[in-house]
Amino acid sequence: MVKNVDTLAALRIETPPATLREIALDRMRRAIINGLFEPGARLVERTLCDQLGVSRSVIREVIRHLEAEGLVEMLAKQGPIVARLSWDDARQIYDIRAALESTAVADCARIADAKVKAGLREALDELDRTSRQNSPAGILDATTDFYRIIFETSGHNIAWDIVSRLNSRISRLRVMTLSTTNRTVSGPAQIREIFAAIDRNDPEAAASACRAHVAAAAAIARTVLG
Repeated sequence: MVKNVDTLAALRIETPPATLREIALDRMRRAIINGLFEPGARLVERTLCDQLGVSRSVIREVIRHLEAEGLVEMLAKQGPIVARLSWDDARQIYDIRAALESTAVADCARIADAKVKAGLREALDELDRTSRQNSPAGILDATTDFYRIIFETSGHNIAWDIVSRLNSRISRLRVMTLSTTNRTVSGPAQIREIFAAIDRNDPEAAASACRAHVAAAAAIARTVLG
């Protein structure tokens, strides 16, 4: 006979621990995004097994997943390499971002209430903090949180799914542009302009600020990628 339902309910595992494959995948993804593995670098299974301390089967699963995310490509007779960045691919990603993000921020601005604005402000404060520390990983996480709130608030769930699928490549481009002069200052400042328009519930200004932010990032990427 169950004596205390509440006590038994507390046994439930709400957030399962990450598997070894998930940990290895996260570390490899961050390593590629942060440039620890250069574009075109070969990914040798045996070396990766030693570096991460996992089995070859785990490494193979990780590489397959990273290939699906666009971070790894398979070459005949060479095997997996870190995917190279091209301006043509980057241009398409920025075009998609401009279209989806500007629409989402406009719809968010129309309906954002005090709770939404507080969440966005918290994400921006974290963005400012990590920018001062020059922490690319922290900047990426804070920026992702900012846009996640916007897409969820606006109800653009399908669009957020598309952006999430591109997120690894978007993050890689963000790290690349962050390494250029003054981007850790100008980028967050432009995102604050987006927030300021949302805070005023001004959809047109929010969309315009968003498009300007994406265009500025695209211009830097075009210069870097040539």
